[in-house]
Amino acid sequence: MSSSQQHVCVIGAGPSGLTAAKNCIESGIPVTVFEKNDKVGGNWVFNSSTGHSSVYENTHIISSKVWSEYEDFPMPADYPAYPNHKQLQAYFESYARHFGVMDNIRFGHTVKQVTRTEEGQWEVQYTDEQGKDGTASFSHLMVANGHHWNPKYPEYPGEFTGTFMHSHDFKGVDDSWRGKRVLVIGAGNSACDVAVEAARLADKVALSVRSPQWFLPKFMFGMPSDVLSARNSWLPGKVRQFLFTHLLRLLQGDYAKAYGLPKPTTPVLSHHPSLNSDLLDFIRHGRVKPRPAIQALNGQSVEFTDGRTEAFDMIVACTGFWISFPFFDPALIDFQHAERVPLYRKMMHADYDNLYFIGLFQPLGCIWPLADYQAKLACQEILGFYQRPANMPAAIDHEINHPHLDFYKGSRHSTEVDYHLFRKELAEGLKQAGIDIGKAPEGMPGRYKHFRQPARSDQQPSAQPGLSA
Repeated sequence: MSSSQQHVCVIGAGPSGLTAAKNCIESGIPVTVFEKNDKVGGNWVFNSSTGHSSVYENTHIISSKVWSEYEDFPMPADYPAYPNHKQLQAYFESYARHFGVMDNIRFGHTVKQVTRTEEGQWEVQYTDEQGKDGTASFSHLMVANGHHWNPKYPEYPGEFTGTFMHSHDFKGVDDSWRGKRVLVIGAGNSACDVAVEAARLADKVALSVRSPQWFLPKFMFGMPSDVLSARNSWLPGKVRQFLFTHLLRLLQGDYAKAYGLPKPTTPVLSHHPSLNSDLLDFIRHGRVKPRPAIQALNGQSVEFTDGRTEAFDMIVACTGFWISFPFFDPALIDFQHAERVPLYRKMMHADYDNLYFIGLFQPLGCIWPLADYQAKLACQEILGFYQRPANMPAAIDHEINHPHLDFYKGSRHSTEVDYHLFRKELAEGLKQAGIDIGKAPEGMPGRYKHFRQPARSDQQPSAQPGLSA
């Protein structure tokens, strides 16, 4: 395909979509971004008019500023170690304006369906901000709609007649929570946050934990936990797991005896850890009460697997999200129930060499800087500077069967990666394309040492090229 025929469609103007568009612009590839919201930032837009947002009023990022910022666009020096959602949305907007992404975004545009033509093009059907339908064709597609937006609801025998909600719809605690009896389901980051927030006003808060979970403090030895972890990233994975496991046991004690929580039987980082510095304190203060898994529901009564029955006014299910793409026919793309998502470098499909998934991975760290590397690699392949493996099915199988760490199987960990090892793999691909991003120094990411900027004036993007209603 000639350069004049290249035109990339990016779905979503969240952190991954923004960096996908930024890399297209830097590479001289025409790009159009479809965003159904009226602002950039994806899940970090509070009170989203589309209902897409998952942040609540007091949301702070769970990875540190140092390991969350794009490596070519540092966060403001006055941002705290863990910025809040307002600061992050402002950061993403500043990023988009700095790199000229804003002019390429079609806000208020919902992608309804994406199909592949006989010629291999991607036909995108959308509805604009005025409700008018349109269609556009693109040579390449970068999917960046995120994987924290389609709530996964638990199912139990019986019916709960109180208020039942998913953490996706949790926006904060107000006076309506005062005096309430609240049950939070889950032990991930959202569950920890909701339980702690609710305990500040509610009369009673219980936390139903089905499986053992490690809870990491946000700061260790005076530094963010991921900064501390980065200083040991050179160690083999199992050694890091061993050290962190014993360090946590030393700092926190026995989970079963000290907190009444299920005792982990596998090392730290076998599954995605929860970063929260308050939950264990709230449990020891009696403000959050651990409970086992739910057996059944009966009106406002909840029966647990240990035989205990308690009454609650409200249940908040913090039970995760499905990986889904409502604009694809499931016969074309369907990863919803996959135990391991079958993509090379979590981005390249074996059957479609002009389709990329940007940010569809869950690191032990932050997605955004590595999504930048993915997008950069995609652009280099589009320009012909990078060559994917000749046998893609074999490469994907090898990646699936050789995870960075021995992660749990199941949909929750279908896209799990180790931040530093994944960064190294993406860096190796970029080096093949002539881009050396350098090795990350201890405690903070590296900066780009070199970036090939093709001098191809015929690929300078216009604001919205190639679209027709």
